[in-house]
Amino acid sequence: MQSEDLVPTSKRPRRPVVAVTGAASGLGRELLARLVTSADFRRVVAIDEERGDIQEATWRVLDVRDPLLANRISDIDVVVHLAGDYAVDSDPGERRAYNLRAAQTVLTASAAARVRRVVLVTSAMVYGAEADNDVPLAEDAPVAAEPDTGVVGDYLEIEALVRRSLRSHPGLEVTVLRPAAVVGPGVDTVITRHFESPRLLTVKGCAQRWQFCHIDDLVSALELAAKGVVTGVAAVGCDGWLELEQVEELSGIRRFELPAGLTFGTAQRLHRLGVTPAPATDLHYVVYPWVVDCTSLREAGWKPAWTNEAAFKQLLELRENRTTVVGRRLPVKEATLTAAGATVAVIGTAAIVRQVRKKRRQ
Repeated sequence: MQSEDLVPTSKRPRRPVVAVTGAASGLGRELLARLVTSADFRRVVAIDEERGDIQEATWRVLDVRDPLLANRISDIDVVVHLAGDYAVDSDPGERRAYNLRAAQTVLTASAAARVRRVVLVTSAMVYGAEADNDVPLAEDAPVAAEPDTGVVGDYLEIEALVRRSLRSHPGLEVTVLRPAAVVGPGVDTVITRHFESPRLLTVKGCAQRWQFCHIDDLVSALELAAKGVVTGVAAVGCDGWLELEQVEELSGIRRFELPAGLTFGTAQRLHRLGVTPAPATDLHYVVYPWVVDCTSLREAGWKPAWTNEAAFKQLLELRENRTTVVGRRLPVKEATLTAAGATVAVIGTAAIVRQVRKKRRQ
């Protein structure tokens, strides 16, 4: 008989019950599929507005913004909050209202229900992208991103909610994962769209470095966070980075260099006119480095399964012959007009403006 068999059952650590919000699709579904096969959790609860296809989970169909959420998670030990709207083309006001209300409700309800731990995902974008950034940035580097109407602004607001929650509810443990540029099936962001463009935008005086985070590696990091292996703030990404020359060689897309003032000034005017879906500040993340050092996960024994090169190659394979100029996907006919141009407005604007004006006249 093994000595551990003599330990009373009541003295053994109780396996936690974990819940995943946004579990019916996207990242939430990917994590759910992994957790239901794990022996580290006693039960896995899936929360979404509609029932998903992972039958092994216990489904609770509700909106995470419902004030009664606390009643539905009273038996939960860990909540991984992945319900959110981060689509590039979403209405900025509606998207932010949803994301902040969802995060606020989950944090408040978790504290009220005595949930032990909440895990959220923001982005390494919160560090900001600047020409003089350290490569890589330390996990404890200042949060220096510029607040705006884009997705980065949502992440900043959510992290502010987390800080307030930690002060208001000291008994609640909150872990925030900040992934590098996420890639993988179903991922559509300002970053992935950049590589649907005819040219790679660069600004004079700064060479971009690219770091990616495959969705598979983000899922494995989330599992460790749900277990409590990593806590606090942790960056997630592939080891190292790709230089611009490597990205050009792998993609076959040539760079186009412009002065920073012209690039950001034109992008800002186009966004103000409604031509581009993302604010001009988002352009910083495709021309300036924001590579992160994943110290916490590495010290916990985590290793990414994907390299930057492999993740980037899959990103390229998933483009499906789309053409994007300054964040807006163009119909095939329009795209041919800009195939010899660059990603910024001064090269492809005419085709986009004609498209927008035509829609407004309809």
